[in-house]
Amino acid sequence: MDYVASRWKQFLFGFLLFFNVLIWSAVFAHQPKGHITVSFLSIGQGDASLIESTNGNRILIDGGPSGIVLKKISEVLPYFNRSIDVVIETHPDRDHIGGIPSVFERFAVGTFLEPGVESPNHVDDAIREIIKHKNIPQMLARAGQVIDMGDGAELRILFPDRDVSDMETNSASIVAQLIYGDTCFLFTGDSPQKIEEYLVSIYGKNLECNVLKAGHHGSRTSTGEIYLSTVKPEYAVISAGKGNSYGHPHKETLERLKSAGVTMLSTIERGTIQMTSDGKTITVK
Repeated sequence: MDYVASRWKQFLFGFLLFFNVLIWSAVFAHQPKGHITVSFLSIGQGDASLIESTNGNRILIDGGPSGIVLKKISEVLPYFNRSIDVVIETHPDRDHIGGIPSVFERFAVGTFLEPGVESPNHVDDAIREIIKHKNIPQMLARAGQVIDMGDGAELRILFPDRDVSDMETNSASIVAQLIYGDTCFLFTGDSPQKIEEYLVSIYGKNLECNVLKAGHHGSRTSTGEIYLSTVKPEYAVISAGKGNSYGHPHKETLERLKSAGVTMLSTIERGTIQMTSDGKTITVK
């Protein structure tokens, strides 16, 4: 009898200790931080970037090719975090949206933002069904919109600036700038050089950013010289899968980045790339 009572006390103590750890983990997870975090998730051949503000608000830009995005999000978010304020689909190609249905199932999503171009793949249809079923607010992204993250950080939509329903999906990609203090991150989806040059003609030096999310996984069709000379990034992040059939990143793009003196970071070599900004300085973790 004494043995049973002793085992029961040990079990109860262990349970209370575990429960206490979980509670304090949740408390500390909600403490304001002194920096924003941008995680370029290593999801293979595709794109998925998670932005977290100092107060815990979150934006997910693209969802990668599959449900692997959930595993990668769990590696950078505390266990109790079950909400994402805004999910953005830069364009509806499978390597950017394949994991979005899984995100909708796992997280409470505040708003879904997309460019307004259709794709024949079935994932696009699945997203529409889930949005309807879960009553997730949906908006078309248009230049001039600003997503206020509540702590001084803003995501500014630069493109599309028109109806893109008849455009090729890559050309219709949402382009956005994350501004926090004196620091800036530029996300370009799979935008080709013709769109990059159009952006240069519209925004000029206002495109300057510390970090450039290189377009189209480092393809030669993006990250052109004109764009690079205008953005003037310190870092360029390339999201691609090891040994992918497209040959991304292409040699031409790497040479352009090298010539421009840009530090190139790739998920192929580094896995998930996490950066923080305190409004003055960007740090690569």
